[in-house]
Amino acid sequence: MEALTEHLAKTVAITNQKGGVGKTTTAINLAAALARRKNRTLLIDLDPQANSSLAFFDVNEIPTGMFEVLSEQRLDIREVIRTTKSPMLSLAAARLSLAKLEQQLVGQFDAPFKLKDALVGIQKDYDFIVIDTPPALGILTVNALVAATHLLIPVQASYFAIEGTDDLVETFSRIRARPNPDLKLLGVLITLFDRRTNIAKDAVNQIRSVFGAALFKTRISRNVRLEESPAFRQTIFSFAPGSPGASEYRKLAEEVLARVQADGVARHSEDAA
Repeated sequence: MEALTEHLAKTVAITNQKGGVGKTTTAINLAAALARRKNRTLLIDLDPQANSSLAFFDVNEIPTGMFEVLSEQRLDIREVIRTTKSPMLSLAAARLSLAKLEQQLVGQFDAPFKLKDALVGIQKDYDFIVIDTPPALGILTVNALVAATHLLIPVQASYFAIEGTDDLVETFSRIRARPNPDLKLLGVLITLFDRRTNIAKDAVNQIRSVFGAALFKTRISRNVRLEESPAFRQTIFSFAPGSPGASEYRKLAEEVLARVQADGVARHSEDAA
């Protein structure tokens, strides 16, 4: 692929305040897929559950993490970034201590900008930064949206798929209105799709009626291999490269690259005008 037209990383926040929608699975495997396409990629674990981190390292191998970066300790983010076994993929890990950050940041006027400030010195080092966020619209998720260039929303193909997305869309609009007017909706990703059920098909139609063209063509199917791979500290591409999950995340990466590049072309056209 051609080099990205801008030298600063495209930063993708993967966010849904509902749990169990495949958010962390998407963060891990989209980041790995982008790295496999020769993009220098950083995965940031901003979820106190630290599942993205534990998919690569044992907890004892993570002495410090994003809590020390975003808290009053102000550790340089470079000190918590570690290379993974996947070429061109690095990880800024989290530990359970990150759960204490919300309380620490209450009342601080610059609380939403902590992550954005932490990334300033490293954005030229990467092509993509992928952020895994917690299943809540608290200060950690707000930090991700303020720092991001793009938002990706994973939505489970289920009966209650759209429930709660109004709050996320409202948060997205508020972030765009003030702290991050450049934030764009990269797309909505259907996850945990079971093509054998009518409920899943109905859910897809419901999601399409709400999000329209923002919906990715790629759908992530229910896949045992995707669920098993983190337990072996592997991405789907090393654990089961021939599985449907690996194929789907490859296709998703292609769509993400195409949308990001199209967005870049559109921006340059607007600037020229």
